[in-house]
Amino acid sequence: MPAPTTSCTLKFAANLSWLYTDLPFLDRFEAAARDGFQGVECLFPHEHPSAEVAARLRDNGLQLVLFNAAPGNWAQGERGLASLGGREADFQASIHAALQLAGELDCPRVHVMAGLCIEAGRDAAWARYGQRLQWAAEQARAHGRTLMIEPINGRDMPGYLLTHQAQAHELVQTIGSPHLQVQMDLYHCQIVEGDVSMRLRQYLPTGRVGHLQIAAVPDRGEPDQGELNYDWVFKELHALNWQGWIGCEYKPRAGTSAGLGWLRAPSLA
Repeated sequence: MPAPTTSCTLKFAANLSWLYTDLPFLDRFEAAARDGFQGVECLFPHEHPSAEVAARLRDNGLQLVLFNAAPGNWAQGERGLASLGGREADFQASIHAALQLAGELDCPRVHVMAGLCIEAGRDAAWARYGQRLQWAAEQARAHGRTLMIEPINGRDMPGYLLTHQAQAHELVQTIGSPHLQVQMDLYHCQIVEGDVSMRLRQYLPTGRVGHLQIAAVPDRGEPDQGELNYDWVFKELHALNWQGWIGCEYKPRAGTSAGLGWLRAPSLA
């Protein structure tokens, strides 16, 4: 691996929907700050009063770096509206609401979930997906925000429309807006494609990746064991001079604070 030409300090954001789950959501901000995090992300902050979320961010000196737009009816199995037939109005409403909330919380990025589809309807779903993202990117431009699309593995989310890095990058290139980028979750990437080092070397220099996320494979625990060598990955990110945030979207094996020893790894020095 080539030596880094410039130095960078990797920035980790605690995902408050996955970490500190022994605490009520609004109390997780203080816990993350106490453990040294300066950035946080979460799935659905709209489930809580925005003024309360803003206060927790301000009081704990934290930056909200990413959250998800409303994905439809999660309890009934919906995983995004962007590609679903007959749901354009619902999708547009979710984007308007998410961008307004992003402004209130000073959050630069919003993840837009693609949705599920059956194989027979894939071509039509993909066409709707591209058209709606084109529209949504224009709304994001007007608000000074950036939308993220994330390939997700079909084992954890069967039927999800967007699964591969190349698909996401081709779509971002086709739409051609700086307000639409790829959210590259290395857990999903390893399960679907592997060859993570080559994917990082291929895609990070393009500027199309706006956010990274990490977790061990296959158990989705802390990034300190399993088949994906994060000591190596973090060295790669140093070499590639990654300046963006890295979301910690994993399931702690024995308590969040107790499992943060990986943050003291030599590769992060």
